[in-house]
Amino acid sequence: MMLTRDGIAWRIARDLHEGDYVNLGVGIPVLVSNYLDRTQEIFLHSENGILGVGPRPKRDEIDLDLISAGKGFCTLSTGAAIFDQPISFAMMRGGHLSHAILGAIEVAENGDFANWKVPGEAVPGVGGAMDLAVGTPNIYVAMSHVTNKGKPKIVKTCAAPLTARQCVKRIYTDLAIIDVTAQGLVLREVMPGNDPASVQAKTEANLIVAPDWREMDVPETATNGARLRN
Repeated sequence: MMLTRDGIAWRIARDLHEGDYVNLGVGIPVLVSNYLDRTQEIFLHSENGILGVGPRPKRDEIDLDLISAGKGFCTLSTGAAIFDQPISFAMMRGGHLSHAILGAIEVAENGDFANWKVPGEAVPGVGGAMDLAVGTPNIYVAMSHVTNKGKPKIVKTCAAPLTARQCVKRIYTDLAIIDVTAQGLVLREVMPGNDPASVQAKTEANLIVAPDWREMDVPETATNGARLRN
Protein backbone atom coordinates (compact mmCIF):
# COMPACT_ATOMS: atom_id res chain seq x y z
CA MET A 1 0.00 0.00 0.00
CA MET A 2 0.94 3.62 -0.49
CA LEU A 3 -0.26 6.79 1.21
CA THR A 4 -2.26 9.30 -0.79
CA ARG A 5 -1.16 12.95 -0.77
CA ASP A 6 -3.80 13.62 1.91
CA GLY A 7 -2.56 10.55 3.77
CA ILE A 8 0.96 11.96 3.93
CA ALA A 9 -0.45 15.27 5.19
CA TRP A 10 -2.55 13.47 7.82
CA ARG A 11 0.52 11.61 9.10
CA ILE A 12 2.63 14.78 9.30
CA ALA A 13 -0.12 16.51 11.27
CA ARG A 14 0.17 13.82 13.95
CA ASP A 15 3.75 15.01 14.64
CA LEU A 16 2.86 18.67 15.22
CA HIS A 17 1.97 19.79 18.72
CA GLU A 18 0.76 22.60 20.96
CA GLY A 19 2.75 25.79 20.51
CA ASP A 20 4.43 24.90 17.21
CA TYR A 21 4.86 27.66 14.61
CA VAL A 22 4.74 25.98 11.22
CA ASN A 23 5.21 27.13 7.64
CA LEU A 24 3.45 24.99 5.05
CA GLY A 25 4.92 24.84 1.55
CA VAL A 26 3.20 24.30 -1.77
CA GLY A 27 1.67 20.94 -2.73
CA ILE A 28 1.33 18.17 -0.14
CA PRO A 29 2.45 20.41 2.77
CA VAL A 30 -0.45 22.85 2.41
CA LEU A 31 -2.86 19.92 2.97
CA VAL A 32 -1.54 19.53 6.54
CA SER A 33 -3.78 22.41 7.65
CA ASN A 34 -6.83 20.18 7.13
CA TYR A 35 -5.71 17.51 9.61
CA LEU A 36 -4.38 19.29 12.68
CA ASP A 37 -5.72 18.56 16.15
CA ARG A 38 -8.12 21.47 16.71
CA THR A 39 -7.83 21.05 20.48
CA GLN A 40 -4.21 22.22 20.22
CA GLU A 41 -3.01 25.72 19.38
CA ILE A 42 -0.69 25.26 16.39
CA PHE A 43 0.16 28.44 14.48
CA LEU A 44 0.35 28.09 10.69
CA HIS A 45 2.43 30.62 8.77
CA SER A 46 2.08 31.52 5.10
CA GLU A 47 5.01 33.43 3.61
CA ASN A 48 2.79 35.90 1.78
CA GLY A 49 1.92 37.38 5.18
CA ILE A 50 -0.39 35.31 7.38
CA LEU A 51 0.07 33.83 10.84
CA GLY A 52 -2.94 31.73 11.77
CA VAL A 53 -3.92 29.95 8.56
CA GLY A 54 -6.96 27.72 9.02
CA PRO A 55 -8.17 24.65 7.12
CA ARG A 56 -9.10 24.70 3.44
CA PRO A 57 -12.44 26.52 3.00
CA LYS A 58 -15.60 24.82 1.84
CA ARG A 59 -17.08 26.21 -1.37
CA ASP A 60 -19.54 28.46 0.48
CA GLU A 61 -16.78 29.74 2.80
CA ILE A 62 -14.39 31.02 0.12
CA ASP A 63 -13.20 34.61 0.60
CA LEU A 64 -11.62 35.88 -2.62
CA ASP A 65 -9.27 38.09 -0.60
CA LEU A 66 -7.76 35.21 1.39
CA ILE A 67 -5.04 33.44 -0.59
CA SER A 68 -2.18 31.37 0.83
CA ALA A 69 1.38 31.26 -0.50
CA GLY A 70 0.33 28.13 -2.36
CA LYS A 71 -2.02 30.33 -4.45
CA GLY A 72 -5.08 28.55 -3.08
CA PHE A 73 -7.97 29.88 -1.02
CA CYS A 74 -7.50 29.62 2.74
CA THR A 75 -9.26 30.48 5.98
CA LEU A 76 -8.06 32.29 9.11
CA SER A 77 -7.97 30.86 12.60
CA THR A 78 -9.28 32.90 15.53
CA GLY A 79 -6.73 35.60 16.37
CA ALA A 80 -4.89 35.37 13.03
CA ALA A 81 -2.59 38.21 11.97
CA ILE A 82 -2.02 39.58 8.47
CA PHE A 83 1.14 41.54 7.59
CA ASP A 84 3.43 42.43 4.69
CA GLN A 85 6.10 40.19 3.17
CA PRO A 86 9.11 41.96 4.73
CA ILE A 87 7.75 41.11 8.18
CA SER A 88 6.89 37.58 7.02
CA PHE A 89 10.42 36.95 5.74
CA ALA A 90 11.92 38.47 8.89
CA MET A 91 9.99 35.84 10.85
CA MET A 92 11.30 33.11 8.55
CA ARG A 93 14.92 34.24 8.60
CA GLY A 94 14.97 35.20 12.24
CA GLY A 95 14.28 31.80 13.77
CA HIS A 96 10.70 32.59 14.82
CA LEU A 97 9.20 29.46 13.25
CA SER A 98 9.68 26.00 14.76
CA HIS A 99 8.91 23.90 11.64
CA ALA A 100 8.71 24.17 7.88
CA ILE A 101 6.99 21.44 5.86
CA LEU A 102 8.27 21.57 2.29
CA GLY A 103 8.01 19.55 -0.87
CA ALA A 104 11.13 18.33 -2.66
CA ILE A 105 12.45 17.05 -5.95
CA GLU A 106 15.31 15.24 -4.21
CA VAL A 107 16.70 14.78 -0.70
CA ALA A 108 20.28 13.61 -0.14
CA GLU A 109 21.47 11.31 2.61
CA ASN A 110 23.26 14.20 4.37
CA GLY A 111 20.12 16.38 4.53
CA ASP A 112 20.73 18.47 1.40
CA PHE A 113 17.55 19.05 -0.57
CA ALA A 114 16.42 20.44 -3.90
CA ASN A 115 12.89 21.71 -4.35
CA TRP A 116 12.81 24.66 -6.71
CA LYS A 117 14.11 23.72 -10.15
CA VAL A 118 14.00 20.62 -12.33
CA PRO A 119 16.98 20.83 -14.70
CA GLY A 120 15.85 21.94 -18.14
CA GLU A 121 12.49 23.33 -16.99
CA ALA A 122 11.64 27.00 -16.56
CA VAL A 123 10.56 28.17 -13.09
CA PRO A 124 9.68 31.64 -11.72
CA GLY A 125 12.15 31.45 -8.81
CA VAL A 126 13.05 29.73 -5.58
CA GLY A 127 10.44 31.50 -3.46
CA GLY A 128 11.00 31.45 0.29
CA ALA A 129 12.39 27.92 0.63
CA MET A 130 16.00 29.06 1.08
CA ASP A 131 14.99 31.52 3.78
CA LEU A 132 13.00 28.84 5.60
CA ALA A 133 15.88 26.37 5.37
CA VAL A 134 18.26 28.86 6.97
CA GLY A 135 15.94 30.17 9.67
CA THR A 136 13.85 27.16 10.74
CA PRO A 137 15.30 24.43 13.01
CA ASN A 138 12.98 21.62 11.88
CA ILE A 139 12.73 21.12 8.12
CA TYR A 140 10.36 18.28 7.22
CA VAL A 141 10.02 17.14 3.61
CA ALA A 142 6.76 15.72 2.21
CA MET A 143 6.96 13.98 -1.17
CA SER A 144 6.41 10.81 -3.14
CA HIS A 145 9.14 8.22 -2.61
CA VAL A 146 9.92 7.90 -6.33
CA THR A 147 9.27 9.95 -9.45
CA ASN A 148 6.49 9.14 -11.92
CA LYS A 149 9.15 7.18 -13.82
CA GLY A 150 10.08 5.14 -10.74
CA LYS A 151 13.37 6.94 -10.06
CA PRO A 152 14.34 7.29 -6.37
CA LYS A 153 13.97 10.78 -4.91
CA ILE A 154 15.99 9.96 -1.77
CA VAL A 155 19.51 9.90 -3.15
CA LYS A 156 23.17 9.88 -2.19
CA THR A 157 23.78 13.28 -3.77
CA CYS A 158 21.23 15.69 -5.27
CA ALA A 159 21.50 16.18 -9.03
CA ALA A 160 18.99 19.06 -9.15
CA PRO A 161 20.08 22.58 -8.08
CA LEU A 162 20.17 22.72 -4.28
CA THR A 163 17.79 24.74 -2.16
CA ALA A 164 19.91 24.33 0.98
CA ARG A 165 22.52 22.06 2.49
CA GLN A 166 22.28 19.69 5.45
CA CYS A 167 19.03 21.01 6.89
CA VAL A 168 16.35 18.32 6.42
CA LYS A 169 15.45 16.58 9.69
CA ARG A 170 12.71 14.18 8.58
CA ILE A 171 11.29 12.84 5.30
CA TYR A 172 7.65 11.75 4.91
CA THR A 173 6.80 9.81 1.76
CA ASP A 174 3.97 7.61 0.53
CA LEU A 175 6.00 4.58 1.67
CA ALA A 176 7.95 5.54 4.77
CA ILE A 177 9.12 7.98 7.43
CA ILE A 178 12.88 8.52 7.51
CA ASP A 179 14.97 10.62 9.89
CA VAL A 180 18.13 12.37 8.72
CA THR A 181 20.81 11.93 11.37
CA ALA A 182 24.59 12.38 11.70
CA GLN A 183 24.90 8.61 11.29
CA GLY A 184 22.79 8.52 8.11
CA LEU A 185 19.17 7.99 7.08
CA VAL A 186 17.20 6.09 9.73
CA LEU A 187 14.06 4.26 8.64
CA ARG A 188 11.39 4.70 11.36
CA GLU A 189 8.07 3.66 9.82
CA VAL A 190 6.91 1.84 6.69
CA MET A 191 3.51 1.59 5.11
CA PRO A 192 1.59 -1.66 5.77
CA GLY A 193 2.35 -4.22 3.09
CA ASN A 194 5.95 -3.05 2.85
CA ASP A 195 9.08 -3.84 4.81
CA PRO A 196 12.54 -2.23 5.15
CA ALA A 197 13.91 -4.25 2.23
CA SER A 198 11.16 -3.10 -0.15
CA VAL A 199 11.65 0.53 0.89
CA GLN A 200 15.42 0.24 0.44
CA ALA A 201 14.86 -1.12 -3.07
CA LYS A 202 13.21 2.20 -3.98
CA THR A 203 15.83 4.34 -2.22
CA GLU A 204 19.23 5.17 -3.73
CA ALA A 205 20.80 6.20 -0.43
CA ASN A 206 21.53 3.59 2.20
CA LEU A 207 18.95 3.24 4.97
CA ILE A 208 19.71 2.35 8.58
CA VAL A 209 16.77 0.35 9.91
CA ALA A 210 15.82 1.57 13.39
CA PRO A 211 15.69 -1.26 15.97
CA ASP A 212 12.15 -0.17 16.83
CA TRP A 213 10.91 0.37 13.26
CA ARG A 214 7.22 -0.28 12.81
CA GLU A 215 4.40 -0.32 10.35
CA MET A 216 2.72 3.05 10.01
CA ASP A 217 -0.59 3.30 11.86
CA VAL A 218 -2.86 5.07 9.38
CA PRO A 219 -6.59 4.82 8.61
CA GLU A 220 -7.65 2.92 5.50
CA THR A 221 -8.85 6.17 3.95
CA ALA A 222 -5.23 7.40 3.93
CA THR A 223 -4.48 4.90 1.15
CA ASN A 224 -7.60 4.76 -1.00
CA GLY A 225 -8.22 8.41 -1.81
CA ALA A 226 -11.36 8.81 0.32
CA ARG A 227 -11.79 11.97 2.37
CA LEU A 228 -9.86 11.77 5.62
CA ARG A 229 -11.19 13.06 8.89
CA ASN A 230 -9.14 15.07 11.33
